[in-house]
Amino acid sequence: MIGRLLLLLSILLLAGCAAPQRVILLPAPDGKVGAVDVTSAAGKQRVDSAYGGVNVSQQGQISSFATDSAGVEREYGPLLAARPRRPVSFVVYFQSGSSSELTPESTAVVQSVLAELEQRAAPELIVTGHTDAVGTDEFNDRLALERAQTVVEFLRHNGINAKQIEAVGRGKREPAVRTADRVAEQANRRVEITIR
Repeated sequence: MIGRLLLLLSILLLAGCAAPQRVILLPAPDGKVGAVDVTSAAGKQRVDSAYGGVNVSQQGQISSFATDSAGVEREYGPLLAARPRRPVSFVVYFQSGSSSELTPESTAVVQSVLAELEQRAAPELIVTGHTDAVGTDEFNDRLALERAQTVVEFLRHNGINAKQIEAVGRGKREPAVRTADRVAEQANRRVEITIR
């Protein structure tokens, strides 16, 4: 995720600059900082601190610098404001064997999904159903898809007109908690809702 944001910022910055070219490492929303290696014909330099950066001259010389969030906002505010909103994911859980009965804790999550969808003009959703390891592969594939479709229908029933809603069933192939076959695990009976 950090890499994609950095890559996007780098591409946009490089496309908009004549010379020198500039790369700035931005922290993720949670404050975590990754790293990027900048390579040119004249050398290579690693940037691994928030708001650290490098300029690359037309001759390939690399020079480092540091800025802060206010400096980035001042210099690149309109560019940053044009970025699309970040994808958001939610998880709701189902009762054992049920394709329609959510756990009591999932009711609040569904309300959060609805609130997030109301804030987006043309949301795209990927709704992915999962099961635990109880039952055959065929049964779990069908159950997972039914769970995803249940969530999609609930969202549509609540007035959500998503530009695109894709329902997918993954069965027991992607467990949140690994278990032996035929083991019931509440954490695996879920639907993941990704909103873009």
